[in-house]
Amino acid sequence: MNETLSLALALATGASLGAIFFGGLWWTIRIGFRSKRPGLWFFVSLLLRTSLTLAGFYVVARGHWENPLACLVGFVMARLIVMRLTHVTETSSYRIREAGDAPYSR
Repeated sequence: MNETLSLALALATGASLGAIFFGGLWWTIRIGFRSKRPGLWFFVSLLLRTSLTLAGFYVVARGHWENPLACLVGFVMARLIVMRLTHVTETSSYRIREAGDAPYSR
């Protein structure tokens, strides 16, 4: 396979893995905090996201150091994109709690 095509494919795979990993993390946080068993959500999500990402990097590697490096660049790019898309501002549905809202404040 052409070297440039191989690196482009590794970059796209890294971006896809990053979107799944960080998008899944965002989704887990949204669902987990509303759940009655958030620890289970976070643990299972961590296992699934990490396993999928490591397996993807392993498949991309194929004995060349350039491919996982390109995959990592795509992964980090996806992280930046997901962070920008899921950025929470003060005007969003989340409200920052004030000190007076604490359960045991005096």
